[in-house]
Amino acid sequence: MIRFSNIITSSYLPQANHLYTKYIHFLEDDYNEDTLTGIIERVYPFFWLVLSDNMFAGFVYLDNIIGNTRQMHSAELTTCIEPRFWGEFTKIGAKIFLQKCFSEFNFTKIKALVYPQNYRVKTLLKTSGFEKEATLKSETLRRGCNQDIEIYSIFNQRSKK
Repeated sequence: MIRFSNIITSSYLPQANHLYTKYIHFLEDDYNEDTLTGIIERVYPFFWLVLSDNMFAGFVYLDNIIGNTRQMHSAELTTCIEPRFWGEFTKIGAKIFLQKCFSEFNFTKIKALVYPQNYRVKTLLKTSGFEKEATLKSETLRRGCNQDIEIYSIFNQRSKK
């Protein structure tokens, strides 16, 4: 069973920190000065631990939210999942999480920024219904080199006109 928990004082936080540190080069650019704790503080309550039968599987959060207290419009999705849970678990988890974003928070759009080399995440996004919107050329620096970023988006079908 997949569960999303936004309880910050969790015993799973050390595992989340370890996962973040291990995969930071897929998540962040050279300008990042944040720690996972800093990210959690910045995006809370939009940070969740991903659990599978009470086992830590990863984390997901929404950042750069556009909207206000009456209406959420869009947000940027970031995920980091333990490799042993890649595959069917991530496909099911993505579906559940997107349903949560659209039904509980009524977002119109969820977007993901991905490095073009990250084929695994791009495949998951496409499988989940995301479509590529754009490529931002030389958008940032990563490992000292100019880095493109691809933007993928999915829209809430109920709010599409």
